[in-house]
Amino acid sequence: MRIVFMGTPEFAVPSLKLLLEQQYNVVAVVTQPDRPKGRKKTLTPPPVKEAALSFNLPVLQPERMRNADAVAAIAELKPDLIVTAAYGQILPKALLDIPRLGCINVHGSLLPKYRGGAPIQRSIINGESSTGVTIMYMAEGLDTGDMISVVELPIGDEDTSGTMFEKLSRAGAELLGQTLPSIISGEAKAVPQQNEEATYAPNLTREDERIDWTKPARAIFNQVRGLSPMAGAFTYLNGEVFKVWQCAVQSAADSKGAVAPGTVLASDSSGIHVQTGEGVVVLKEIQPAGKRAMSAADWLKGARLEAGTLLGDGGAA
Repeated sequence: MRIVFMGTPEFAVPSLKLLLEQQYNVVAVVTQPDRPKGRKKTLTPPPVKEAALSFNLPVLQPERMRNADAVAAIAELKPDLIVTAAYGQILPKALLDIPRLGCINVHGSLLPKYRGGAPIQRSIINGESSTGVTIMYMAEGLDTGDMISVVELPIGDEDTSGTMFEKLSRAGAELLGQTLPSIISGEAKAVPQQNEEATYAPNLTREDERIDWTKPARAIFNQVRGLSPMAGAFTYLNGEVFKVWQCAVQSAADSKGAVAPGTVLASDSSGIHVQTGEGVVVLKEIQPAGKRAMSAADWLKGARLEAGTLLGDGGAA
């Protein structure tokens, strides 16, 4: 068995390690190119590359997987199976046709819901109570292939994208270990997806990160959780970006209807109380422009934020 593994972020690392721990023959790892990261734009390898090099595995980093040279390089490896997990590009048919056992993908949602690049974040943003991992055969479309196995996990109010990435990455690796023997033996029973039930999870944009204070408190709470700890949700304070990393729903019911959404109602040791379109949220962890993330209570020790201040009242995205 010759396996090529394809993945990029931390989500994919447990699946790669599972293959190695179970002594599968991983002949190469394919990941995205190193990218600039942080304020200094330091060229940084993806987590999967770092893991692969720690195990002395050959690493390929094509800029575009649809490039004929990239496909040829993988064909030369003569893989029996390609395993992908959050690789980040749609694979061309020429590549899907190479391995005799096909290509399988460890996808972080309960397909056919949340096809696409940001299934975990959007599941939380949309207020789902559960999500999961689906292992499927890959097809030419976007996460459209037949499903082989599924595991479901609950999403709690305390969960963020960060906690769910960790939980789902571990669950995906375990499911991969349970599923591989049937794929290799040819006994795997794949089930076609119900395309009419499909929903999509496109990659997040800057606009997805902007807080719309006219939305209900619960929706804003879910948005903040779904964007933490990656990009973070943001609003504006006095025309400058003001990030929100953690908040809580104080009241989901409509209150103080005469006050415009985004109005600061009070600031105290519990945080910054803000009117929404329906209910009140309390901002717990924030990040003013040019500063580090900190508790709202700590920030308020050195900053004045008067009741009546309107958030989200200036600046362009």
